[in-house]
Amino acid sequence: MREAERFPYHRSLAPMMWVLAGLMAVETAVLHLLVALWQPWLALLLSVMSIAAFLWLVALIRSFRARPVEIRDGVLLWRCGWLRMISVPLDRIAGLRTSWDRALVRDRQTANMALIAWPNIVIDLDGPLPMGRRTVTRLAHRLDDRAAFVAALAPHLREAASTDSEAMAHHLSSRTMSSRT
Repeated sequence: MREAERFPYHRSLAPMMWVLAGLMAVETAVLHLLVALWQPWLALLLSVMSIAAFLWLVALIRSFRARPVEIRDGVLLWRCGWLRMISVPLDRIAGLRTSWDRALVRDRQTANMALIAWPNIVIDLDGPLPMGRRTVTRLAHRLDDRAAFVAALAPHLREAASTDSEAMAHHLSSRTMSSRT
């Protein structure tokens, strides 16, 4: 049994989510001050609910580091912290997209785990997979090191898709190397 290959995304998603948490704190503080002038008991109730929501958001952000995307035992575990996860057998992956638009990312059949970030990887599946009450045919995410993910996924892709994926992996790794020099 091979060790799981882990692909973090917390460096890409967490900063924007922390900004959201900060904005949430400022907005709720102002709202509570205004509501307290009108109905103090309602302000207290809103404070309890806001603290719970803030703690929920902090726990979600912290779960990004603890629950990365993984390739393990022939399965891709496509996660967004503890919020969402879909388990995809590697033989169900049809290929990787080299470009995508807003309509594709927002489509109901795309499992976009990038949340408020723009995805840097989109995977096509060979057919629909259940995810909650809907089915998805594409996976999108904002991974910290997409080149490493593409390189790790390339050997598992089908013959037709692997050529494009290997070319993309080479392109991404050469871009990464040139940006570091």
